[in-house]
Amino acid sequence: MTRRRQDPNVCGVTAAIAVIDGKWKTLLLWLLESGPHRPAELRRRAPGLSEKVLTQALREMESDGLVHREVYDVLPLKTVYSLTGFGRELAEALAPLADWGHRRLERLTETQPRLERLTETQPRRERLTETPSAS
Repeated sequence: MTRRRQDPNVCGVTAAIAVIDGKWKTLLLWLLESGPHRPAELRRRAPGLSEKVLTQALREMESDGLVHREVYDVLPLKTVYSLTGFGRELAEALAPLADWGHRRLERLTETQPRLERLTETQPRRERLTETPSAS
């Protein structure tokens, strides 16, 4: 996740996507929509997300104003992440896109059995390595 200075003369969609770019940020945004979470909770709910990448993504989201980081002065230290108002605004803006994504997934699931039926009814092609039988 390399950060570049944002060009102010770009399309608004490009500017928005730059903030959520990466494999994990949209998932983290979605998880934090349900309320504040500790980093370990986020990692448990995002299998495959390393501690290093989680920390980096949360720091970037914090610097972009999407996430608030609160550290409690207790032993052991307790850190909790939550969405800021700006982060909630982004989550709301992404809701129609999420709805579209769910409709797309439903459509793919509906067409998948049809595609499987089509491939079952088509005759098999001979492999290139097979030699035709002599008649």
